Amino acid sequence: MKRKVVIERPDPMPYETVIHEAALRIKVAGRAVTRAQLERILEMSEADHVTVRVIPFALDDFAGAGSTMVHLGGAVSRLDTVVRDAPHGTAFVDSEAQLEHFRKLFRKVKAGSLPPGRSRDLIHQLAKEV
Repeated sequence: MKRKVVIERPDPMPYETVIHEAALRIKVAGRAVTRAQLERILEMSEADHVTVRVIPFALDDFAGAGSTMVHLGGAVSRLDTVVRDAPHGTAFVDSEAQLEHFRKLFRKVKAGSLPPGRSRDLIHQLAKEV
C-alpha cells in the first residue's frame, strides 16, 4: 500500500522494479485475481515515472539474487537503505560497503532483465495465458 501512495501521488517519485518471471506466474488466488494483478502491473508500467523489467526463465547464467531486495535511494546516497527479506526476518542495510554491494547486484539484475517494452509484452502474454 505504501508503494502505491508513492507511485500514485501528484508528484510521484521514480519507481523501478525488476521481477522474476516466477513471481509473475505464482497464483496466490484464482485466475481472475492473478489476471487482474498482471493487468495492474501493465497499467502502472505505462506511467512515465515507473519502469518494470522482467527476468525471464529463458535467461541463461542468472544467479546472485535469490531473495527480495528493495533499494530506497535518493539525492543523498548516504541515506540510501536496502531492505532484504531473509529466513530470519527483514534486514535493513545502510552501511556504505553493504550498500555498494547491493547497488552492484541491482545493476547486474537490471542488466540481465528484459527492456521495459519486452517486459510488458511478456507480462501481457502471461495475463492471456492465465
